Amino acid sequence: MAATITPSSAPETRAQEVLKRLGKRYAHPTSALTHHSPWELLVATVLAAQCTDERVNKVTPELFRRWPDPAALGQADVGAIEEVIHSTGFFRNKAKNLKATGQIVANEYGGELPKSLAELTKLPGVARKTANIILGHAFGINEGVAVDTHVKRLSFRLGFTESQDVKRIERDLMAVFPQDRWGNLNHYLVFLGREVCKARSPQCPECPLEDICPKNGV
Repeated sequence: MAATITPSSAPETRAQEVLKRLGKRYAHPTSALTHHSPWELLVATVLAAQCTDERVNKVTPELFRRWPDPAALGQADVGAIEEVIHSTGFFRNKAKNLKATGQIVANEYGGELPKSLAELTKLPGVARKTANIILGHAFGINEGVAVDTHVKRLSFRLGFTESQDVKRIERDLMAVFPQDRWGNLNHYLVFLGREVCKARSPQCPECPLEDICPKNGV
């Protein structure tokens, strides 16, 4: 008979159970950001900072129609980019970074995104979270775990970290979850955070992890 898993079970044991249960709930996890290439996913992810995926998905069709690849965006007038992405917030900084990133990818990488964390995080506006999303979701490469606001919140509530620092949280998650599941882990926690384990009103009775969750901070 299998041992009962509880909130006080070893983190590695609970991590495997989290993957099992959420893997059933979200059998085919994909990004909510509409994209058709790694480049489009990078642009959409940069735009999604401090913005909803729904808003980004309303902006990117026109953005990609006008500037379909890194070279085109790198040559675009930054003011024109600002006009298209204005509704995503922080549009001036995003436009500047996207134009610069387009130039670098076109000129230094032949129009193709690099496939390493070190190279991606050198691109303007591409932090570790964004780089991990691109690597995991576009290339199937797991160098780390993308930690956004949902992953940060759920990692703490589920007892996998005691930190509020995203780099430490990422290390804590990498220590207990198998590397080949790091990409899906981000999807799982984001989806559960949006649907059930919300910031202000977590719906614990509806959560598939309630019996194994220590509910830290809830």
